[in-house]
Amino acid sequence: MSAHAELDSDLHRTALDQLDRVAKRLDLDPDLHERLRYPRRALVVSIPIRRDDGRTDVFLGYRVHHNTVLGPTKGGVRYAPDVSLGEVTALAMLMSWKSALMGLPYGGAKGGVRCDPHDLSPREREHVTRRYTAEIMPLIGPDLDIPAPDLGTDEQVMAWMMDTYSMMKGRAVPGVVTGKPLLVGGSFGRREATGRGVVHILHHAAQRLGRKLPGRRVIVQGFGNVGSVTARLLAQDGCLVVGLGDINGALWNAHGLDIRALDRHVAEAGTVVGFRGADPLLSAELLAQPCDILIPAATGSQIRGDNADAVKARLVVEAANGPTTPEADVILAERGVTVVPDILANSGGVVVSYFEWVQGLQQYFWRETEITSRMQEIMTRAFNRVWAAALEEETDLRTAALMEGIRRVAEAYRVRGLYP
Repeated sequence: MSAHAELDSDLHRTALDQLDRVAKRLDLDPDLHERLRYPRRALVVSIPIRRDDGRTDVFLGYRVHHNTVLGPTKGGVRYAPDVSLGEVTALAMLMSWKSALMGLPYGGAKGGVRCDPHDLSPREREHVTRRYTAEIMPLIGPDLDIPAPDLGTDEQVMAWMMDTYSMMKGRAVPGVVTGKPLLVGGSFGRREATGRGVVHILHHAAQRLGRKLPGRRVIVQGFGNVGSVTARLLAQDGCLVVGLGDINGALWNAHGLDIRALDRHVAEAGTVVGFRGADPLLSAELLAQPCDILIPAATGSQIRGDNADAVKARLVVEAANGPTTPEADVILAERGVTVVPDILANSGGVVVSYFEWVQGLQQYFWRETEITSRMQEIMTRAFNRVWAAALEEETDLRTAALMEGIRRVAEAYRVRGLYP
């Protein structure tokens, strides 16, 4: 049996494939390469809760630390029906490369609960969160591992996590999570950070490719926090958001969707489906519609070997984690499609999470304009390094970004040595 059999998932295979290719290109020491292929630690917990109707249900929860060589670990918590140990392990690995690429003093982590958050009442959701937090207490803390919101979680979930941890410590510990409400130590700009970062990187990519953004047709796959912020900002910049979808369905309007009206519809209906200002599509049809720019902002492995040929966009900017499989990468590259990888494009969230963590430690909070400016400065430096490396190494942006992140983590391992 493979040593990774218990971690097997599409996303984990993708993450390992990326690491193995880049390790070969970097001529990485085989011992360091082997260490990077495994998480440092992984915790699987059961989460029993009493449902509102009196039944007891048990959910599975996970928290994985990929490495701690650069500092405490950092990564989101997701609630979704298909959360698995393999998926969480892969996402923790991607967080390692992303944090290193941005120059942050973090290792990569990720967590999740296998549940459908839409099937939970607010009370049940709180109970899941508090029990999950209690079960992973040995792994988290301001100087150990700092969770943040991800798919299916939000500010309220982070507030419950912080409160649970604080109650068990006997004092307020706001630094245990980021992405909290402002009232309890959150940061201005955190909710919009990932979407703002995606749009900022898109501007840089368009400029390097000699393309102006106003008037460009954009498809955004996903209308959660990241997708909605991205779509709203691009519409403000003069782009035509012609296609948009969520887990329930998709929309198409060749003249551009009214994002403000769509926001109001989603707030009432909970989905993009049923919006009157567009034609309905099946979710699977969205990626094949004509556009200039495609922004996958949903879940992993959406652009695959069996549908990459249908992508019409010439520029793909990954707002989601791991949305493109290695097979699809090859197809897109052969067709001349530029892909801005996830660890570069969607790093605004972890950058501003770092700012929130620093502000909490100092008990000194910054203005939103200052936060946005600092985030853009860090992301611009990373983009310029990746673009220059891609030209120098004669490779694609994903490989260049991974080379930068993996090299930094591997070098930290080399300098620190092997204990004992």
